[in-house]
Amino acid sequence: MGMEEEAKIIELNILGQMCPACLLVVLKEINVRKDELRSGRACLVIRTDHRDTTRTVPESARKMGYEVEVRKVKTYYEIVVGRKV
Repeated sequence: MGMEEEAKIIELNILGQMCPACLLVVLKEINVRKDELRSGRACLVIRTDHRDTTRTVPESARKMGYEVEVRKVKTYYEIVVGRKV
């Protein structure tokens, strides 16, 4: 991938959903998109308003070897799952 190419952003809106449903939905998406995520061609941006998700999703994604960033945005959280470290 050249320097001029940016990673595709895959958005996953799970606002209003509660764990464990949140975690299961995200893990399924990570598995479906694993080739894109691992290569750095894409990153997954998850929007959630369920606070527990900000703990369970990053924990699981990191155990799978992905970079994860959590940030608070107004009334919800964004969890960004990036490429393999």
